[in-house]
Amino acid sequence: MGIVAGLDSSPDFTRIVVCDSDTGAVLRQGYAPHPLESPEGGGRPADVDPQVWLLSLGEAAGGGLLEGVQAIGVSAQANSVVPLDAQGNTVRPAMVGGDKRSQVAAADLIDALGGREAWAQAVGSVPQTGQPVTKLRWLARTEPEAAARTAVLLQAHDWLVWQLLGRPARRTTDRGGASGTGYWSAATGGYRPDLVELALGHHAMLPEVIGPADAAGTTPEGLLISAGTGETQAAAFGLGIGLGDAVVSLGASGSVMAVHPEALVDQYGMITSLADATGMHLPVVTTLNAVRALRGTAELLGVPDLESLSELAMKSTPGSHGLVLLPYLEGERTPNLPHTAGTLAGLRRESMRPEHLARAAFEGMLCGLADALDVLRGRGVDVRRVFLLGAAAELPAVQAAASALFGTQVVVPQPADYAAIGSARQAAWALGVSQGTLDPRTPPVWQGAVAQVLEPGEELAVGQAVRQQYVSVREQTHPGAL
Repeated sequence: MGIVAGLDSSPDFTRIVVCDSDTGAVLRQGYAPHPLESPEGGGRPADVDPQVWLLSLGEAAGGGLLEGVQAIGVSAQANSVVPLDAQGNTVRPAMVGGDKRSQVAAADLIDALGGREAWAQAVGSVPQTGQPVTKLRWLARTEPEAAARTAVLLQAHDWLVWQLLGRPARRTTDRGGASGTGYWSAATGGYRPDLVELALGHHAMLPEVIGPADAAGTTPEGLLISAGTGETQAAAFGLGIGLGDAVVSLGASGSVMAVHPEALVDQYGMITSLADATGMHLPVVTTLNAVRALRGTAELLGVPDLESLSELAMKSTPGSHGLVLLPYLEGERTPNLPHTAGTLAGLRRESMRPEHLARAAFEGMLCGLADALDVLRGRGVDVRRVFLLGAAAELPAVQAAASALFGTQVVVPQPADYAAIGSARQAAWALGVSQGTLDPRTPPVWQGAVAQVLEPGEELAVGQAVRQQYVSVREQTHPGAL
């Protein structure tokens, strides 16, 4: 039996799990918040000194947590850029998160390359606010001196791996992290340095992309460090999803991703073509509106929380007595309607009750995510079961409708640190390959997530009728949007 660790540096905290390398059983864990000060007006800062990630890591690993550990895997927040100078020092704080400062930069880049389809063909995604390539354009336009001094580009997990290894001359990343940058193509497996130059104004050194089971190196103490990956890829690896599986994440916004054997190029830019942490591909479709539609409805109805909204919705019936909510409260990405608003249709005297509006909010959110699922299905992605993640997945009103609206089995895993677990699984894989006990093409088989399984059963026909009601309203309101 070996012992490995997985480290997840999220936007707010560091989580470390120590696992049995053979079974994946979690033996112990550590946690520490990032020592961040909230900016004026609250909210998460868009600029972060990466040293806080190391401070948090050290605190989370305290008390002998890593004693006996043979290998560590690292995952970290996506959409991060750590610009370094030629000596390896940070030029400015790391740029993290869905940074709205770079909205104009995203539009500039799309035009500069000749439109959305040109970007999709080049790197499998269209520049979005928050994406590293977009942040580079913002940096060049807003802080030209810092941009000129930038010689090396790393993401958060690249930087942490490099620090753990003692800042060696070799800097590495993995396919998963590279695929989210906007200057690496999952289809070709190569960088597009010309796009870095287009965004930043000059060339910069990029980390070497190593294989899923490769080691980034070994610390002076003999601790093996695996390739690392982005938080999304690590969570998918920790869940153990494979071909035929999709993951639907219920945050304020929503995302749908699935495992696929090849990269997908989408000329409309609705699909972001990511690589996963195993050598496969992870096409992602996002929606701007998921749980925010529930919270808005709760406020409108004067109920105190989502649990109360769910309880109210359960007093209604499938179809919400004809009420349909198109939940495009922030505009929408899928379908691409950035400047639209939400729509409430089907108002009749008998439908104008709080419980029907509550139910329509849940059905509208899930139907919007079903639209995103259908974008993937329409491109040949096999979806036989859906993993449903996020606190809202536990709500009875979500569980009552999800499998019938998605038209497939729904799995609701128990809450766990899946990104940290996925990082530990990657560490076990790299350790096994280095010892000659594992195949570099086949990751270790770990015990699956403890989960609740929901089947559509007899409700499937009713669910599909509700879905058709939603599609009809969407087509009448926004014809041809999807």
